[in-house]
Amino acid sequence: MPIYTIREDDLSGPAIGDLLRLHLTEMHRWSPPESVHAMPIERLRQPDVTFYSAWDDGLLAACGAIRHLASDHGELKSMRAHPDYRGRGAGKAILLHLLDVARQRGYARVSLETGRPEPFLPARRLYESHGFVECPPFGSYGIDPFSICMTRPL
Repeated sequence: MPIYTIREDDLSGPAIGDLLRLHLTEMHRWSPPESVHAMPIERLRQPDVTFYSAWDDGLLAACGAIRHLASDHGELKSMRAHPDYRGRGAGKAILLHLLDVARQRGYARVSLETGRPEPFLPARRLYESHGFVECPPFGSYGIDPFSICMTRPL
């Protein structure tokens, strides 16, 4: 497994733009538009979101963000491994980094929304393997047959 360098990212590089476009395209391929909750790049640049990227010798391996919801609650967003790095620990590296950031911020829990269809199963398994469990919708999410909300205490 590669050792990834993870850094806060300003979302200006072409590799990040390409990966986020792929992310949005796949979300729309696998879910109806009203069930796609992925943030566009402009939204990821807002002050309540901190975005990170994982690199392997100059190659983008994965990305993810943490959104501030409340003093005790953060939300994971835009978790995505580059297709060349799926199954190579890049998503896990970003997840672990985001959990560390959440702890440093003093959050009591971290939550996320992901898809229910089969293409989302690897992501759900990753989250479950790190203590996330299904929970009722939080924030502005509602009941949706294509979505699942998950949370874990810190």
